[in-house]
Amino acid sequence: MGTQRTGEDCMSSIRTVLHILGGKWSFLVLAQLYIRPRRFNQLLRALDDISTKALTDTLRHLERNEIIRREVTPTVPITVEYSLTEKGKAFRVVLSEMNHWMQMWGKQEEYIDKEYSCLN
Repeated sequence: MGTQRTGEDCMSSIRTVLHILGGKWSFLVLAQLYIRPRRFNQLLRALDDISTKALTDTLRHLERNEIIRREVTPTVPITVEYSLTEKGKAFRVVLSEMNHWMQMWGKQEEYIDKEYSCLN
């Protein structure tokens, strides 16, 4: 007889995953790193709404949780590149499902309009 997870177990798992990933930028950073390894400024340009501090904090958090790796190459100037670990690569299925859900259930503009309409 297999063990069945309760709703509380599921909520605990989701909370843990959200804690491991950190803030809202983590998903977008991971999506960029699935394309290819990137340097800091490449990520900063690709995520044009993110601040330098927010990107730095996100990268440090993901590195501490072994989702990404930071590789320093002793060039002049020093090159720092970020890439996914195996643990980070395994999260791809979650991002893929998020994309699939969005394509099934609505256009981004619909959600943005609803979000901002309550602020006017």
